[in-house]
Amino acid sequence: MLESFIVSINHVDVALFYMINHGLQNAVFNVTMPILTNAGTDAFWLLVCVGIFIFGGEKGRDVAILGIIALLFGYVLTEFIKYEVARPRPFTVLNNVHLLTTMTDHSFPSGHSVAAFTGCTLLGVKYGHLYIFLILAGVIAFSRVYIGVHYPLDVMFGSLVGVLCALIVLHFEENILKVKNKIFHKWVV
Repeated sequence: MLESFIVSINHVDVALFYMINHGLQNAVFNVTMPILTNAGTDAFWLLVCVGIFIFGGEKGRDVAILGIIALLFGYVLTEFIKYEVARPRPFTVLNNVHLLTTMTDHSFPSGHSVAAFTGCTLLGVKYGHLYIFLILAGVIAFSRVYIGVHYPLDVMFGSLVGVLCALIVLHFEENILKVKNKIFHKWVV
């Protein structure tokens, strides 16, 4: 019964993959999606945190510290899940994938989706306009399927992981910032 359910989910996942990867192909997306997908890298979000730390005042320093911790948490969790699940990328097992880039690690979950949703959730909660940030993260996640490197289920699960990582860090924000203030006080004094 469970095996039948998993097979059914996989069929839906592959059908949705082809619908996005082939059905929505157009010249504008072929240029914009590979660019947008780069906004889902951990490196991009770490640079955002560095920028906020430098230019964001005291609040920015706090947000940057929370962001770095949330991103690291998301990265470690994602790599663990990828290793355990070991789902191959769509372009390695499916025919006729419209591929705009390649990746060498496993597919599930999407690390770009984790990073984008972690960063956007944190920024949306701390600076307002959460829905705008979540739309941006959703476009980044969508781009991963469009360019042929993830299934829809990969990005949906990655999105959930990203939101949860941000919310967990925000839940412990007060404790994290107390530790940050103790460390910072020792450096300055």
